[in-house]
Amino acid sequence: MTSSANRNSFPQKIDSLLVWILRGMAVIVGGIVFLILTFLVLESLPAFRQVGLLAFFTDSSWHPVQGFYNLMPMLIGTLLVVTGAVLLAAVLGILSALFCNYYAPRAIANVYRRSLELLAGIPGVIYGFWGLTVLVPLINRLHPPGTSLLAGILLLALLILPTIALTVDASFSTISQEYLQAATSLGLSRWGTIWGIVMPVARFGVFSGIVLAAGRALGETMIVLMVCGNVVQIPSSIFAPIRTLPANIALEMGFALGEHRSALFVSGLLLMGASFILVFLAEAIAPEDFYD
Repeated sequence: MTSSANRNSFPQKIDSLLVWILRGMAVIVGGIVFLILTFLVLESLPAFRQVGLLAFFTDSSWHPVQGFYNLMPMLIGTLLVVTGAVLLAAVLGILSALFCNYYAPRAIANVYRRSLELLAGIPGVIYGFWGLTVLVPLINRLHPPGTSLLAGILLLALLILPTIALTVDASFSTISQEYLQAATSLGLSRWGTIWGIVMPVARFGVFSGIVLAAGRALGETMIVLMVCGNVVQIPSSIFAPIRTLPANIALEMGFALGEHRSALFVSGLLLMGASFILVFLAEAIAPEDFYD
């Protein structure tokens, strides 16, 4: 009797141990995020005290040598290039996942998935190098100078496309066949099934893939550093060069001192804030969709 009770309690002990391990890991991850945020705030405080918060949005330009620290052109450039890339990659990624699951023969779908996995593993600097030597000259023929907001959007979209496509593809693969069989029995067309059943059921996975891709695009440095032109300005057209916040940090942190260095940490704080907004957006929308 005692032996049987011990055997029954053993899985419960394992479950309890796993729960505490997971809780410990969650505390560690939360602590790391808190430490990073604290570090950014502490390093930004000298700039807030000496320059002032409003100066980062109202100064005439970004020119630290002359005491100007306007981050708005780079913030707007960052938001434009990330938004454009996410919109483009989201459309192509969802269509790719639909192609793999509902249109392509199995052999072709498997090859296509392997290709996407290969693309997902390529470092951003490789995309940037290809864009600088191939894409930028092509855009330059269309509209000089070539290094531009458009080049950044296209390269970032190519970078995050596999993330969206593979995440959405995995979400589509988990849809119960009962839903699809019921749609077929009701006489729905393939597109009717996709639009009326597949997309609503898989919308949590679709949204998750887009949020993950947006987070990666937001922090990407090498691509925008190589193909966007690094001109501090609010772009007047899609062909105008821009500088993003990650590129600005990478370009100037090596020689920045004093207020200049602290202002670069303010740039990092803005990027951290944008990441938090993405997380809060995911928490606000995804659970409601998931539990409907």
